Amino acid sequence: MKKIIKNTVVIIVVVTVVLYGCGMGKVSIGDQPVTVVSYAEEIDKNSIMTFEISVDEDSWLNMLDDALKEEYISADITINGYKISNVGIRPKGNSSLSSIAKDENTDRYSFKIKFDEYVEGQTWKGLDKIVLNSNYSDATSMKEYLSYDIMSYIGVNSPLFSYADISVNGETWGFYLAVEDMDSGYLDRVFDGEGELYKPDNDMEMGGIPERGNVPDIENPPDIRNRPDMENPPENGKINKIGGMDQNGVSLQYTGDELSDYSAIFDNAETKTVEADHQRIVTALKNLNQGTELETYVDVDAVLRYFAAHTVVVNLDSYISNMGHNYYLYEKNGKISILPWDYNLAFGGFQSQSGSDVVNFPIDTPVSGVSLEDRPLLGKLLEVSEYKDRYHTYLKEILEGYFNNGKFVEKIEDLDNLISAYVEKDPSAFYTFTEYKAAIEELKVLGNLRGESIKGQLAGTIPSTAEAQVEEPDKLIDGSMVNLRALGSQGGDKRKGEIGSEAQLSL
Repeated sequence: MKKIIKNTVVIIVVVTVVLYGCGMGKVSIGDQPVTVVSYAEEIDKNSIMTFEISVDEDSWLNMLDDALKEEYISADITINGYKISNVGIRPKGNSSLSSIAKDENTDRYSFKIKFDEYVEGQTWKGLDKIVLNSNYSDATSMKEYLSYDIMSYIGVNSPLFSYADISVNGETWGFYLAVEDMDSGYLDRVFDGEGELYKPDNDMEMGGIPERGNVPDIENPPDIRNRPDMENPPENGKINKIGGMDQNGVSLQYTGDELSDYSAIFDNAETKTVEADHQRIVTALKNLNQGTELETYVDVDAVLRYFAAHTVVVNLDSYISNMGHNYYLYEKNGKISILPWDYNLAFGGFQSQSGSDVVNFPIDTPVSGVSLEDRPLLGKLLEVSEYKDRYHTYLKEILEGYFNNGKFVEKIEDLDNLISAYVEKDPSAFYTFTEYKAAIEELKVLGNLRGESIKGQLAGTIPSTAEAQVEEPDKLIDGSMVNLRALGSQGGDKRKGEIGSEAQLSL
């Protein structure tokens, strides 16, 4: 047995060495073709990546001044000591991009790097794009990291991620989170290049976050447990709610056979798709919404794992709220699943009015501002007792492996040991180092209480639906001691020392 293992290791090493120069390739192990991408070894969540950006100073400043245009400029970028010349870099984001553009005190944008913007076919060791997230609205610098880590723990095909120390023309710029872009490199790594990928979204954003460039009015955030009034649905059965973004397909509701009804999906394809691909999506949505042949049209297990992790971290700037975005839809052979994206507002950073709301977020109606009927990819699965039981099983696995016996606190302390020195010297940080330290203490409290609530909801000692929680509030865990402002929330790009300002109220 030892000899067999040794030979296998040799084969893998040889394959890696051969492919290192081009970054990727396909080999056969036995009868199975396998795509190898060497960039995966570089995006290590247990270490700090380095991004050294060399760029024309005037081009860089002009890009920052016109950030809302999201236009690429050319730069040479050295990642972990490996230089890639003439790549594209631009600001990225939505409400965060708009808010920073309006703030005269900072240019700390998130960035997207596209390796083949100017050189056809160029990749970074097999990766087409990577994003650098600024940890906007997150005083802990850990919300997105922990969310992807929990997703990965429970078996979700998450993007790779790692903290990153960034410099521009030799000067330290900031401490970010690098995340593998969900593009062809990701498809090669995870799905051997097969299937179609979409990022459903609406250009016209509603619910107080209108067109790109406008900052939302957040004075009256909705109660995260509110459900819409559906007593008088539209005659045509199509949902077009004011106050939400769930139009044109982002809700994954079936509204008819016209492909144009799902423009928010098809206009945002990440792969080259044709009408036949789109028709498979519509067929899958039709069966999903009718609850027929679910195993044929939905990767049920993958979806249940996703929603178990998603429910734990309470990220409402997502599919489960009236926003209805920040996710990827993957389809292969007519079967769909959901993939995670954008978690800087997890752990109650969006649409949460109190610590108790976040702590007790109901596991069996985990939606905000909409009903389960409005979110069929979740609602239709939870209608099936077998699937609901499996979803509960995954929740238990997350509790046992990530929260119970002090594991969540240990994880935060390990991350603090990894990143603390970088956070302290970050010249563009949205929060002071003192605020960061206070925030991670609040996160420990929130995580422990959240785990306790989920455990009680699974056991039946705490109500697990929004309606039951309203009827029996005395059974809920008191989370009022959690300071959501200290954790950071939407609008949390305030300058250092302003954590307690009125603008820091959670959505």
